[in-house]
Amino acid sequence: MHNKANVVVSHAMDVHHDLKVKCEFLCDYAATLLGCGATCIRIEKNINRIAKSFDVDINMTILPGHVIITLWNKPHTHSYNCMLKPRKTAINYTLNSELSRLSWEIADHNLSFDQIKKEYDRILNMKEYNKFLVLFLASCASASLCRLFGGDVPAMIIAFVATVAGYSVKLFLLHRHWDFRVVIFFSAFTSALITAAAIHLDISTTMQVAVAISVLYLIPGIPFINAMSDLIRGHYLSSYSRFVHASMLTISLSLGYCLGLYIMRVAFLEL
Repeated sequence: MHNKANVVVSHAMDVHHDLKVKCEFLCDYAATLLGCGATCIRIEKNINRIAKSFDVDINMTILPGHVIITLWNKPHTHSYNCMLKPRKTAINYTLNSELSRLSWEIADHNLSFDQIKKEYDRILNMKEYNKFLVLFLASCASASLCRLFGGDVPAMIIAFVATVAGYSVKLFLLHRHWDFRVVIFFSAFTSALITAAAIHLDISTTMQVAVAISVLYLIPGIPFINAMSDLIRGHYLSSYSRFVHASMLTISLSLGYCLGLYIMRVAFLEL
């Protein structure tokens, strides 16, 4: 009788440990997806796909500042709960896609937990985007947009230089862990100041185009899109949080942009 009781206790401990390990992994996985810019519906689908492969029942709550997951074994005799803050990462759709691919591999190939952890760690340790390459490409995009909307070569050059300067300020301040809203303000201010100053040099008749597109690289398009996606899918709290966050970034951008124009005495009616 005593041995039977020990076996029952040992089995319960094994089940609880198994749930703990899987719950902590799923919570970290969801927190990473939330931090790198995934929508709530993508997080839910990926997590449910993995949980089904783990043969467990799951209840998940996605909040703006936390992910809460509870796992049960199939008989619902044991459960484990985990809560984590979103992982602090920049919006990264390569990471987003790789994590989604991992969820399909788990579901389709029945990977062992050790294999899953190994692949998950590999994805997290992937080399980040080259920041200077992104800077160059963003600047080229600004120059291209300037041309697309009728800007001449001098206006394109100024748009390129303004984006290089503003993006460099962004990288510099982010490296020093400044608040992102302040970073957006100073980046927009720098870009607007350069393009507005170029108007007074009278080197182009289309410089107003460069002024108009000089801060487009700062527009928080992804947070706005994610907010609408969450709204459509019924994640109202997350949608509202993302919309407010994107709105605050837009306000910061606008204030920096307007201050740059004001200092250079460029009126909106001139643009």
